[in-house]
Amino acid sequence: MKYEHLTIALDMHGCPNRCRHCWLGWGPNAGLGPEDLRFVAEAFRPHTQRLAVYDWYREPDMTGDYRELWQLCGALSTPGEKRDHFELASVPRLARDRDYPQWLRSLGVDVVQLTFFGGEEVTDRMSGRPGAYQDLLTAIDRLLENGLAPRIQVFVNKSNLDQMPFLDQLIDRLALPARCQAMGKEFVFFLHQGSCDGKNRDFYPQWLTPEDLEKIPPRLAAYSLKHWGAADLWEVFGRPEGELVEELLEDPTTQKMAQAEPVLYIDSSFSVYPNFTAPSPHWLLGNLKAPGRSPEENARAALEFYAENRSPGQHAWATVPVGELARCCGDRKSQRLFCKGDYIDYLLGCYLERTQGN
Repeated sequence: MKYEHLTIALDMHGCPNRCRHCWLGWGPNAGLGPEDLRFVAEAFRPHTQRLAVYDWYREPDMTGDYRELWQLCGALSTPGEKRDHFELASVPRLARDRDYPQWLRSLGVDVVQLTFFGGEEVTDRMSGRPGAYQDLLTAIDRLLENGLAPRIQVFVNKSNLDQMPFLDQLIDRLALPARCQAMGKEFVFFLHQGSCDGKNRDFYPQWLTPEDLEKIPPRLAAYSLKHWGAADLWEVFGRPEGELVEELLEDPTTQKMAQAEPVLYIDSSFSVYPNFTAPSPHWLLGNLKAPGRSPEENARAALEFYAENRSPGQHAWATVPVGELARCCGDRKSQRLFCKGDYIDYLLGCYLERTQGN
């Protein structure tokens, strides 16, 4: 088996935060070295025509050698392979490394997404890191000083809904629309709940219900509608769970995850997962250091596992109809708001836990 294109991301250093919404969950911060990145790249190289290599999938640029690691990833990727830094950056580094914003610009980054949950106490608690809120404020200044626009996302549920008026006022206090406009850029802000998986699934009891939408300040609602291209907040936050259950009960469809150009996550123990939900035994494809085979053979076995939808999660998705997921795990009385696709993913996670354990 040889793919035309393959992207691999090694969780070399983890993440400084322990965000309570994180769909990737909380893994260890192992502190792997360049030799580990080379090991992973060479294990997968024989199985693809074009390889893109990343040294992170949780927090980018976490360590002081971030420039060297970016260059190493480029050297390990197929020559000419375009790699994207996306619109993500390390907030602690933005707050402490004055050269960092210009380095991001040199990579073509124009906008950086920042995550708030409310005021200082709430943002620090939800980020799992004291000082996170103040770092965000400093990061905004650093970005704007260097011609980069901050894009603000807010994860909202019943536990922090009362923080939305504070964030509405913060926009004015920081003069964000005017400061972005002065650079010729638009200020972007949006609300959402995120997907109900990983650590964010713990907030299922706090998921928004229809009456909560009326509590969102009008300006924050307008910003969010513009960002999502939605006509109203129902399009952003979805429909009541009970309605979705009734609709899905007769849905006979299944889904196969395997794609022609896979993106794979490799954790600090060298276990391999698809880039879907939090890494867990339900989605394990293999381990590059499994005994009895070479790293290249282990990589090939993981890719075959992926292509054939043989992990427990992939197998369930490919064989269990959506209607069965709804019958098994849906709550017909719930008014929690979900978008349809996110809700099916949530049901799949519940089904796997009920049938196969954590």
